[in-house]
Amino acid sequence: MKEETTLYRKYRPQNFKEIIGQDHVVKTLQSAIQLGTFAHAYLFSGSRGTGKTSIARIFSHELGCTENDIYEIDAASNRGIDDIRELRDSVRTLPFDSKYKVYIIDEVHMLTKEAFNALLKTLEEPPAHVIFILATTESEKLPETVVSRCQGFVFKKPSQKILKEVSLDIAKKEGYKLDPSAAHLIAVLGDGSFRDTLGILQKVISTSADKKITVEEVETITGAPSRTLVENFILSIAEENLEMGLTTINKAAENNINMKMFLNLILAKFRLILLLRFAKDMEEGIKEEVDEDDFTFLKKMSDSKNTKLSSETLAEFLDAYSKLDFAYITQLPLEIALIKILGNQEGKK
Repeated sequence: MKEETTLYRKYRPQNFKEIIGQDHVVKTLQSAIQLGTFAHAYLFSGSRGTGKTSIARIFSHELGCTENDIYEIDAASNRGIDDIRELRDSVRTLPFDSKYKVYIIDEVHMLTKEAFNALLKTLEEPPAHVIFILATTESEKLPETVVSRCQGFVFKKPSQKILKEVSLDIAKKEGYKLDPSAAHLIAVLGDGSFRDTLGILQKVISTSADKKITVEEVETITGAPSRTLVENFILSIAEENLEMGLTTINKAAENNINMKMFLNLILAKFRLILLLRFAKDMEEGIKEEVDEDDFTFLKKMSDSKNTKLSSETLAEFLDAYSKLDFAYITQLPLEIALIKILGNQEGKK
């Protein structure tokens, strides 16, 4: 595929019906439009790639706004008080050809303190024809005075199942067939972001020489660790073999594998193992989510009586994951976590 338009933009939702995974937001906004009870300031918060600006634009169109009366502002680039003063002057003018003017301010947490103070005055007494939609990935950085003047919505990360289905659907529309395990890997690497998932999918289908894409091809193109490497690490825990686990981490580091990506895949498999063990009614759903080889491995691990394949171990790895970005030696948090888990088993092989 040689497209100038990114897949994320090409398949960006155009109406509320096309929005996936944000039903709580969509239903409330649709109801507000029908009843005419919408607010004049909204705060959309959530991680990147969850559809905040897409829904903001759809909401604007549903209010009857044309493109002439929708203003998108990137607060990361327009963060100073002069930018907000210019905005304050702009809101006073009437819409061009709509009933309302909508201002979508993305990454609003990037505004300076002075800019926030200037924006606050406008939020307190907005003109009747103006609606603000503030979008942020870091709502905790916003002044409470701003948050309290907005109707807030927290956007959920799409599940891996949703991202897998989206990947399969869009690949098919682009003329490619993804193996289920390849789609699952793309979904895991997408890490709860539609944008990142479709970015990975675009990279894969742009590079693929075949219309049928396997998980091995996705591993090669994305630089993801092989399934064998991930499974060997989990096996080291099941067999309480610390040396094997540390050697596996070292192999990943020697192959320049992104350690966060490596642990992400470990966490994804570990989670499914625990779900298979403790939530038997989810077995069929998990079987559909992964390929046959994957499921065989996961089921074998879930049936293991080893006490190290536990929620406590998963918690240790989650803690290590949060420390990876700050580690001088990237694999060190994972090595420390593994030693904590298996440190008393050094004599076992």
